Amino acid sequence: MTVERPKVGVGIVVERPDGRILLGRRVKPTEPETWCLPGGHLEPGETIEDAAHRECLEESGIGDSTGAAAFAVVVDAGSAQGGVVFGVHARSTGIPTGPGEPHIFPEWVWADPADLPRPLFAASDALLRAWTGATPDPAWQVHRITAG
Repeated sequence: MTVERPKVGVGIVVERPDGRILLGRRVKPTEPETWCLPGGHLEPGETIEDAAHRECLEESGIGDSTGAAAFAVVVDAGSAQGGVVFGVHARSTGIPTGPGEPHIFPEWVWADPADLPRPLFAASDALLRAWTGATPDPAWQVHRITAG
């Protein structure tokens, strides 16, 4: 039996000057509909920040994010698949130009972090809890990244 190693993912909290953050409505035929940060898998040779920028551009069309910095790593300790996801924060004044993957993300919105649409994709929820300082979901280990 071959056991697949967990993939390394990245999610980006893109924040506008008014404090709203970018979320996409995620629809996949085999999964429940959720709301999700832009993100995906780290490609060979990419930095975490480069992967976050690339995924944001590919999925939402926003390519002007600045000041990208990793803030946390979350580990899915509650499922058989596992997973490691780096959280990156950046700022943008951009407008989503439309879904780059309309079959997965038919809609992008700027949401108030205090009033997020639900349900959230599990990895996005874990990253947003880490970003806001909320109590982590017990199924996720949270490792904060500090500058320095």
